[in-house]
Amino acid sequence: MSRDGQGRSHWFDDEAGPVVRPYAMTRGRTSHAVQHRLDLIAVVVAEPHVDDPEDDHSLSPEHVRIVEMCRDTPQSVAELGAELDLPVGVVRVLVGDLVDDELVHVNRPVPPAELVDESILRDVISGLRAL
Repeated sequence: MSRDGQGRSHWFDDEAGPVVRPYAMTRGRTSHAVQHRLDLIAVVVAEPHVDDPEDDHSLSPEHVRIVEMCRDTPQSVAELGAELDLPVGVVRVLVGDLVDDELVHVNRPVPPAELVDESILRDVISGLRAL
């Protein structure tokens, strides 16, 4: 916060423009129902049926940007946060909104407990080489 010569305070920097608090973008929400399933490497993909998200006036500019970014190339939650310069918690809420609206879907990574054991893969390779 800066003060001008007359003692008034300003909530913006002339070079940076007005400051918008992250919770304002999420309408005060700090979590979303799907948030617990969105880790940093979860990949967000735009749904193929989505034409132009700018036509939907219920979406914020951040929602529109996320859909546009994920349309050509799937993006991880971490990449979206970095590109949008937003905290990951805010990105998770915004992505959750888009999942609810069926504008994007999320591909979650396979948990390590569900990965195939390396010894099984080696046995399969050995078996294939024996053929």
